[in-house]
Amino acid sequence: MSSHLDRLRQELQSVLQGATPAGLAYAPAGKWNTGQILEHLFLSYTGTTKGLMKCLEKGTPLATRSSAPIRTWLLLKTGYFPTGVNAPRVAVPRGLPTDEVQRTIFSEIEIMASKLDQCEQKFGVDTTLFDHPILGSMTAEQIRKLHWLHGRHHAKQMRDRLGKSRSQV
Repeated sequence: MSSHLDRLRQELQSVLQGATPAGLAYAPAGKWNTGQILEHLFLSYTGTTKGLMKCLEKGTPLATRSSAPIRTWLLLKTGYFPTGVNAPRVAVPRGLPTDEVQRTIFSEIEIMASKLDQCEQKFGVDTTLFDHPILGSMTAEQIRKLHWLHGRHHAKQMRDRLGKSRSQV
């Protein structure tokens, strides 16, 4: 697994270690709880995997538009992950059981990593694979880094919620 996705897995395992059902359900008013954030991440991984599988099945990358240069640079070069950006519809939590998401999220990261590797081998490291709904087309390595930065961003939120829930439960 790539260093970005390895770090992602480690970060999420660290956050979830010792999390209770009550902690996973706690959220500030109007915000997602930790379980919903975890589902959001899970849906982003399954969405990426589906896009990669389409590329592999069709035998060609599916990127149709260039990246959004300022947003992509800001995120991937500086690591700055903006707050207040609405999640793409496909990654909005739908109410999947949190225990199921918790049980399967790490295998989903491994599947995504494998498909990224396959696409990179088949199409080349500099090839943009498909269009991200906000950032435009991205290479496999950019997708890996995006998921690491996105996961780190949400891990901070989950740590905050889990810490507050422990002091309130």
